[in-house]
Amino acid sequence: MTQYYFDSSAVVKNYHSEAGSPRVHSILAAAGDIFVSRLALVEAHSAFAKKVRVGQIPPSRFKHFSRRFRKDILNRVWSVRNVKVPHYKTAERMLRRLALQHNLRALDAIQLAVALSLHSASAPVTFVCADQALCAIAAAEGLAVINPESP
Repeated sequence: MTQYYFDSSAVVKNYHSEAGSPRVHSILAAAGDIFVSRLALVEAHSAFAKKVRVGQIPPSRFKHFSRRFRKDILNRVWSVRNVKVPHYKTAERMLRRLALQHNLRALDAIQLAVALSLHSASAPVTFVCADQALCAIAAAEGLAVINPESP
């Protein structure tokens, strides 16, 4: 059974119809284990709020998306993984190693560290993310990658 780890950029596409949403929906409909980090819960709400601030959605949609997301967490649509000290250490090492040449931001490094901690030869994880730069880094770190915005 395939395991998927969703970055926040892909999580949001399940709630707000935008480029990549159909692919996210098809992955969720067919997939086995779908993981997100606890950080994604915070980042998704931040992304929903930004959509209000820039006028993409009204405040009522923010409330609707927030309720749906929390309900999906309770119903285990998303399997939430806590961010732990080893994840921070891995993220710090990746930043030291990669951030001078690549656009690797702190929170993205933490997301990637959680995904990498779930990945093994016997249980590979596919990283689902709509950030092309982060997808490239994830692939270089050994993860299969799906950018739902790419064909």
